Amino acid sequence: DVRDLNRKQRNKMAVVKEGLEVHEVIIQEGVYTFENINDAVAEPVVYMIDHFVVGGFYRVHTGRAVDENLNAPGMHFVPLAFDNPCSTPDCAGAPDEEKNRFYAYSVVARLALLAAAIELEENDPDNLS
Repeated sequence: DVRDLNRKQRNKMAVVKEGLEVHEVIIQEGVYTFENINDAVAEPVVYMIDHFVVGGFYRVHTGRAVDENLNAPGMHFVPLAFDNPCSTPDCAGAPDEEKNRFYAYSVVARLALLAAAIELEENDPDNLS
């Protein structure tokens, strides 16, 4: 919790690389992963072009837990193969089947893209009154 940081931790957060002062921060809620590949914690990363999901990979880390940042030294990548477009789920298949899992990832990616587009539009200096 940010409120529980001691003085040393707060001072460390006050500057970034090259000694530049921090004036704003974004507090981001972490989401635990439930994915595992060969007994290692994994998280999906999805690539998009325009509003289309075109592929991705799993970020995998053998030395991290589900509640830790996997983007750290020691991570490796496993391709997330999209054989077919993920525009519709396979209703006849199990929810955890590969195609349906990819579909769920693509829905989250498209929602994130939409939220980012709305945020950009709302903060466009040309649109502010």
